[in-house]
Amino acid sequence: MLAFLNAHFLAFVFGNIISFLVFLAPLPTFYKIYRKKSSEGYQAVPYMVALFSAALLLYYAVLKTNAYMIVSINCIGCVIEVTYLAIYIFYAPKTSKISTLVFISIFNVCGLGTVMLVSLILVKGPKRVELVGWICAVINLAVFAAPLSIMRRVIRTKSVEYMPFMLSFSLTLCATAWFFYGFFVNDFYIAVPNVAGFLFGITQMILYCVYKDSNGRDQTEKPNKKSTDKEDIGVEVVLADNQSNRNN
Repeated sequence: MLAFLNAHFLAFVFGNIISFLVFLAPLPTFYKIYRKKSSEGYQAVPYMVALFSAALLLYYAVLKTNAYMIVSINCIGCVIEVTYLAIYIFYAPKTSKISTLVFISIFNVCGLGTVMLVSLILVKGPKRVELVGWICAVINLAVFAAPLSIMRRVIRTKSVEYMPFMLSFSLTLCATAWFFYGFFVNDFYIAVPNVAGFLFGITQMILYCVYKDSNGRDQTEKPNKKSTDKEDIGVEVVLADNQSNRNN
């Protein structure tokens, strides 16, 4: 019993610490936006997805009750993601401001609102937690699959420039911690998606080791792909948020 409590406590502490650090991973991106006074070249979509994931998991934790770890880290995650989006919108061109606000309304207001209304009106008792848990699990799996585009780029270009090792390492640790948390508290909806997160993280680190000494074969294309590369960096860095959220 004592061993179980210690393991649960360690999963709680390390899961929250690692998830918090992953949430902070996009800070260099937003520092660049602040210095340039412009968000051109970067995408807001990853941050909107991260906010939706954190808010949905927070709702799941409230329904589940006594899920203090999920509540604590996702409250922090929601605050951080809202801050990121506020900075992005403040420095974005007018068209980007409008499109970002529209998508936030669609996904984070209408989408989350629909899930909450359906679960509260049409489902009752334990079935409500199960429904929201399945939705969280599906979204988390989808978010974990997002790095496939970056991994494909690494294989194609033979360059790990846009897949930092420490980010992949931290995401793997985060998925591992959340898997054990879900395992110890018998939460299938938290544990299972993080198996995928762990496997994707290990795969990214293997790719990094394979291609880290390669000069890449896409150098001649880089000058013409500046904006695209920045978007890839933004997407990859924010996977930290999503994964943290989905993990949560």
